[in-house]
Amino acid sequence: MNTEKPRRVLFLEDEPIISRMVTRVLMADGFDVDIAPNGLIAKEKINSGANYDLFVFDIRTPGISGIELYEYMEKERPELTKKVMFATGDTLNDATKDFLERVDRPLLIKPYTLAQIKSAVRQIVDMDS
Repeated sequence: MNTEKPRRVLFLEDEPIISRMVTRVLMADGFDVDIAPNGLIAKEKINSGANYDLFVFDIRTPGISGIELYEYMEKERPELTKKVMFATGDTLNDATKDFLERVDRPLLIKPYTLAQIKSAVRQIVDMDS
């Protein structure tokens, strides 16, 4: 019997269809998935003391963007920043490009396939274990 606790992922995603599909595919792969539909909810979850193995932040979200949330983490929870991966379709925006180059974190470019998200999440979580 496998008694290992499932890996926890906090997914900041404001598109309900993407959230449902990602949750389904990652749970089927053994992950415990929390979805935050906006950055304010994601920030609350981060501050709740929940232990996440990975954070996947959509860059453009209501309330607090993935960029703003990452910058908050840099100041308040820097130990968590190495667990962040970004997802965006906004790769042409100079500010986004500059930010992604500065933080040097993994990036999933939208639209991504379910196989791509599953592979990227598995790879990052396995690297950290």
